[in-house]
Amino acid sequence: MSLRLICPTLAPLSTPRSNCLISSNPRPKRPLLSDLWLAYRLRWKRRRFLFRILRKRRQLRPVVDRTNSIHDKDILAFVTVRNEMERLPHFINYYRALGVDHFLFIDNDSDDGTQDYLQNQPDVSLWSTGHPYRLARFGMDWLGWLLFKYGHNHWCLTVDADELLTYPFDDTRKLQDLTKTLDRAGKRSFGAIMLDMYPKGPIGDQTYEPGSDPIKTLPYFDADNYHTKWHHYYDNLWIRGGIRARHFFADQPARAPTLNKVPLVRWDRRFVYASSMHQMLPRHLNDVFGDQAQPTGALLHTKFLPSIIAKSKEEQIRRQHFENSELYEMYYSTLINNPDLWHEGSCCYAGWQQLASLGLIQKGS
Repeated sequence: MSLRLICPTLAPLSTPRSNCLISSNPRPKRPLLSDLWLAYRLRWKRRRFLFRILRKRRQLRPVVDRTNSIHDKDILAFVTVRNEMERLPHFINYYRALGVDHFLFIDNDSDDGTQDYLQNQPDVSLWSTGHPYRLARFGMDWLGWLLFKYGHNHWCLTVDADELLTYPFDDTRKLQDLTKTLDRAGKRSFGAIMLDMYPKGPIGDQTYEPGSDPIKTLPYFDADNYHTKWHHYYDNLWIRGGIRARHFFADQPARAPTLNKVPLVRWDRRFVYASSMHQMLPRHLNDVFGDQAQPTGALLHTKFLPSIIAKSKEEQIRRQHFENSELYEMYYSTLINNPDLWHEGSCCYAGWQQLASLGLIQKGS
């Protein structure tokens, strides 16, 4: 299912602006002994994460388990949600159309009908928990258990409910075609930049019909202002910038959230996500932006619907998404004030070809 939108309020870019996310950032080299020592430390870190995952599995209660319907070659989606009923109908239909065969959801104490809706979907298995999201490594310990138990040797898509994956040729090729391409190339992971989508005008003044396509309400994104560097610890390319750096972290752009993710992986029980979906262990799985021959995608991030204002007020109280309390306090306070994120450089989304021409995703070879 390709997302396409023509915005009458903004003309298409006359000259594509390339972000050069790959070629301008050569990977630094480390001395051999230093690299071996780091590999040893990360191996033990991965084992500690796996131990956490095994412990945290006790916090999950099965609501409806349809995993016996999973077949060997099925593509699986893993998602943690809390009060996402307004997004879920479009989210599930979108990924069904892309080729997801089965969804494994964790509901973290929703009270808006999310759990009732999910347990009635024929291709959904559902678990619930009332334990703190933050203390489960922002849900990654819970998802790690489901990936460990059900994801082995499957291509697994791990995303948030406000993320819609787009990739080269998604208008004609399903996820099964993409994963076959990755299999032929010997790749076990696929990278994507998180692209924040937003409206023109104050966020809270927009109209959104629950269950509809959120891109119709949030058609704009920042087409440039992205910066990259290699992270020596996880040996991956960190991407920052866009609306986060421009609007929310303008005074401290180096502390803006990272936008690189590894959402699609042919899973193995030895694998773990080390920090949300931003980086993985073993670290070779992070090599997803390494060369021009490798395809990459984008996660269209639909966080900035009108409901974000009320949710930001709630999160300031719950503090379950606070990894750096000072920075995120400012982030939520900005959202509560109903900002207009649009500016003259904003670009209207028009499909994967546009993102490729801007250098934000790669077609590969």
